[in-house]
Amino acid sequence: MDIFVIENHHDIHDNLVEYFELRGHNVQSALDGLTGLHLAATQTFDAILLDIMLPGIDGNQICRSLRQYSKIDVAILMLSARDELEDRLLGFSVGTDDYITKPFALSEVLARVEAVVARRQKNNRVMVVADLEFDLDTWEVSRRGKPLKLNPTSMKLLEVLMRKSPHVVKRTELEDVVWGRDAPNSDSLRSNIHILRRTLHSGFDAPLLHTAHGLGYKLSQAE
Repeated sequence: MDIFVIENHHDIHDNLVEYFELRGHNVQSALDGLTGLHLAATQTFDAILLDIMLPGIDGNQICRSLRQYSKIDVAILMLSARDELEDRLLGFSVGTDDYITKPFALSEVLARVEAVVARRQKNNRVMVVADLEFDLDTWEVSRRGKPLKLNPTSMKLLEVLMRKSPHVVKRTELEDVVWGRDAPNSDSLRSNIHILRRTLHSGFDAPLLHTAHGLGYKLSQAE
């Protein structure tokens, strides 16, 4: 999983980062609210561990901003020494998925993260970007209700691009998802992106698949 830790207590911050990294997860972190909000709104994560008492902007404000204004669909778990009922209710009212009181066991934090992420994934089985839909149960793709026929490679590429939308997905990440360590030459990805783009755009006015030159590709509404 891609985990983002926003925690200003250095010991807790370091313990969380080390614990998740040692278990094979990709971890980014921030020690203050403003940096945390910026990264959370511009990058893609599976889960955010969010301290409430942060310098700059507190965790409740960050959570509210991500849910109401940025429309970020990510698992958010708040961390706080405050265990009063009104504090927990405030956290849930601004959009947190779980509320963990300090002190906590790192193993419990991991278990809660896994449970929340699994629950959200189960409830989000249809991915939507603009007028494009991808049903993960039936493996059917449609645009404006019109079924689209994609080959297996295009399906893999589209799934990653939709999960990361509207952010840019690096070429290396796309190659790894499709071919793993046996990625062919760079022209293979370019050719498959061309096929996917042609399928997505044929018969439609608004382009969805965009090239970020020198970086990769992204799926989003017309720019």
